[in-house]
Amino acid sequence: MKKLLNEVILRKYVRAIILPLITLFMAVSLFAIPAFATGVYEFPNLTPDTWVVDEGDVISRINESKISTSFADLAKQTGNEVRFVTVRRLDYGETPESFSKALLNKWFPEKESQTNQVLMMIDTVSNGIAIITGDKVKSILSDDTAKSVAFETFLAPLRDGDKYNQAFLDASDRLVAILSGQPDPGPPQMADNTQVEGTYRSAEESKKDRGNATAWVVGLLIAATVIPMATYYLYLVNQPSSDS
Repeated sequence: MKKLLNEVILRKYVRAIILPLITLFMAVSLFAIPAFATGVYEFPNLTPDTWVVDEGDVISRINESKISTSFADLAKQTGNEVRFVTVRRLDYGETPESFSKALLNKWFPEKESQTNQVLMMIDTVSNGIAIITGDKVKSILSDDTAKSVAFETFLAPLRDGDKYNQAFLDASDRLVAILSGQPDPGPPQMADNTQVEGTYRSAEESKKDRGNATAWVVGLLIAATVIPMATYYLYLVNQPSSDS
């Protein structure tokens, strides 16, 4: 009789554990990975003294302050404004260009207020980059030059070991020079043996990382299920049997 009672208790105990864990697993599977992504709606409204938004956490405070001071001085002297944005990962289906355009529209809803703006952003997981310029800025910073700043000046230090601080400093120096009316210093001279392909994470690598994260979650959930059950089972097995 006691053995039967213990079996009933064990079944109830298992159901009490498994059902919540199944619910937790479904929630984690659906939302754990996207939770690390960043959408435009998560960004606060822009303040006048904000020049760098480092959500990717790749710029040192000293360099962020230096860049902010340079951009603030540029705005006072010329009226042209530059802002740098980093994120860890974009929402599913979002591209650096679509994100940058949406963020520019969020921060500057009126088209007239966008004419003197330059916004450059990078997704630090894939190193996807985009640069958006207003109509007024294009007269001194052409689209080709803007792309050169983003894809040559900025990306060059990343190809040499993910040197984000150097990348932002180089890009800011070149942008400030051009937008101040000084001669364009041009992109850095690249060595012929630079391994460009080694800088970026491929889609397969990103997918593998997501798979590894999911595997960890599944493993933890299994452990959370099996260990209490095994402990309780061993407890029952070690109990002295008695028939009544």
